[in-house]
Amino acid sequence: MDPSDFEEIEHLAQRHLWGHFTRLAGVQRDGLPIIDRGEGAYVYDAHGRKYLDGLSGLFTVNIGHGRKELAEAARAQTEKLAYFPIWNYATEPAARLAGKLADLAPGNLNRVFFTTSGGEAVEAAWKLAIQYFAAIGQPQRRKVISRDYSYHGTSFGALSITGIPAIREPFEPLLPNALKIRNTNHYRCGTCSQLDACTLDCADDLERRILEEGPDTIAMVIMEPVQNTGGALVPPDGYWKRVRETCSKYGILLVSDEVICAFGRLGHMFGSDRFGYQPDMITFAKGATSGYSPLGGVLVSDSIAAPFLEEGDRVFLDGHTFGGHPVSCAVALANIEILEREDICGNVLRNEPLFDDVMASLSELPIVGDVRGCGYFRVAELVRDSETGETFTDEESEWLLRKVVSPMIYDAGLICRADDRADPVIVLSPTLICGEQELEFIRSTLTTVFTEAWRQYQNR
Repeated sequence: MDPSDFEEIEHLAQRHLWGHFTRLAGVQRDGLPIIDRGEGAYVYDAHGRKYLDGLSGLFTVNIGHGRKELAEAARAQTEKLAYFPIWNYATEPAARLAGKLADLAPGNLNRVFFTTSGGEAVEAAWKLAIQYFAAIGQPQRRKVISRDYSYHGTSFGALSITGIPAIREPFEPLLPNALKIRNTNHYRCGTCSQLDACTLDCADDLERRILEEGPDTIAMVIMEPVQNTGGALVPPDGYWKRVRETCSKYGILLVSDEVICAFGRLGHMFGSDRFGYQPDMITFAKGATSGYSPLGGVLVSDSIAAPFLEEGDRVFLDGHTFGGHPVSCAVALANIEILEREDICGNVLRNEPLFDDVMASLSELPIVGDVRGCGYFRVAELVRDSETGETFTDEESEWLLRKVVSPMIYDAGLICRADDRADPVIVLSPTLICGEQELEFIRSTLTTVFTEAWRQYQNR
């Protein structure tokens, strides 16, 4: 950025830009960092300072920043056909992308309903489940089950499915029929955290809730392969098998919310591939285009699509002006081609042992209670007592994350996420092109920051 432009942009951002999930009072006091450009695994601020993008923007820029191939795909499609809806029409990019996604998806997920975001995809999945069951003569099936502290979006339908109390409460009452069950946080599990192995009681909680509500009232279960909120909650062995069996037993649709976990984040094109389960629908967004253009969608099984193929006037009653946007679809096709050509999933799996070692070394620090995650999706949970797992008070967490840890990490040249919507965690989700150099930088940076944060906490 030209230095002469900086003050103007800083003023405009401070005065007019309403950032998402951003405390405006803090913006008025301190302004906002201005990220100016990106290259590979790194971004640069308006002063030219370099940062490792340890969050991939927002779990999104899987193939890295500054990819000219994606810019060229967008340019070429814009010149050919910048926009046309897929309401009773098709475009070449939308058709080709739908076919490519169907080829990549597990099982018979052969239909693609495009949206522009992950939250829209989640709402579309719920609406489709309700319409599907009505079409096959089970209109009483309208309920959806998700997990505590899960995040599935912020529109009213998606927010009803979301399980984070802090972002739900201002808008309650939300939509009815959205139920919650236990998540897979083994570190905080009251049933088996002190046992040698998981009892799968968290998976059995699904069947208990189904029976409590009445199996014939449940339309779908929606879960992330690895849950984000709460801190990269990896399911125990056997969890997904039990969930799939339970859904099949009661005729309930299983939706895998892969807005974060698809397109290589866990070392596979889809997170469900990593854990070996077959969903009835997959919701996706983010990494589909690596964030170069907005796109989301739902991969749908042939069996769910079947009632809509019958002759008559039945139609899925959902639509988005920019869903399946031709430029976004062209960008997604170019993005997936790079993912495959450069074996990005393989890069994640090859470096996973090193990432395991990085996180294990952080777990030895006194302020770290637990580390968890897989692939390129990790967290370190911060605690006041690593022996007992005692967490910080709300006031301590506010001070620790926002006044100490976050500024130090940023000053050290690393962008990641401090999240205390559940217990306080530092979230890492680097671009999938990262290797040994970047992972070792994460190790050294967080070791220094966590050590200093612990010192300041003890002396507070």
